[in-house]
Amino acid sequence: MLTGSESGNRPPERAGATSLFVRGGTAPTPGEVTLAHHGVLFLDELSEFIRPALEALRQPLEDGRVTIVRAQRVVVFPTRITLVAASNPCGCGMGEATCRCSAADLARHHRRLSGPLLDRIDVSVTVGRPSAEALRGQAGPSSVTVRERVVAARERQTARLVGTGLTCNAQMTARTLRQLTDATPDALASLHVLYDRNHLSARGHGRILRVARTLADLAGSDRVLADHVHQAAALRLDDQSLALAA
Repeated sequence: MLTGSESGNRPPERAGATSLFVRGGTAPTPGEVTLAHHGVLFLDELSEFIRPALEALRQPLEDGRVTIVRAQRVVVFPTRITLVAASNPCGCGMGEATCRCSAADLARHHRRLSGPLLDRIDVSVTVGRPSAEALRGQAGPSSVTVRERVVAARERQTARLVGTGLTCNAQMTARTLRQLTDATPDALASLHVLYDRNHLSARGHGRILRVARTLADLAGSDRVLADHVHQAAALRLDDQSLALAA
């Protein structure tokens, strides 16, 4: 999930927003999460969706499928997606020192995104207002370079997961993580420190390890090192939490 300080068009808060993602009814049909299966579902202004709609995403994100029971009939839809979401840091959209929201406004804004939902998001990046110099000097690796790194990482994952029925790190279960992550003792020790000091959930513990395994694959490393764990934690936890674990 990306959080920024730029305002955008806000999605309507309508009663049917829940069924927009996971469609029920007497004759269940695929919702947006199923239509995006094996693709990307982008949700702009995430915090402006009604709470029940967002909570309906929890099972699809966790299990890769959604089960709907209607009149003694069970329908299962696949929902293996990459969720990308953007949200303003507050109701006014300004953030940082220029925020005009009251404490009550901020509390109301943050309550829209529940802890269990955020716990299912592996990467969270805060995007602040860039300086004029940063805007002028935008630079980054080319798409060709990034694609080569990703293809090489996916090939490493495919080779590691041969015989498991899985194809990438995102699909690894807790047992597969324990068996195939190949983390160094230092990496595991760092993860345990993060887990205890930040009161992570068991899900958060596993997701940091899974992201660390992916970072190691992108770096061409056979083993997960402590640096990979720290990088994965930096993509999930805020700066204050990381400082406590340092």
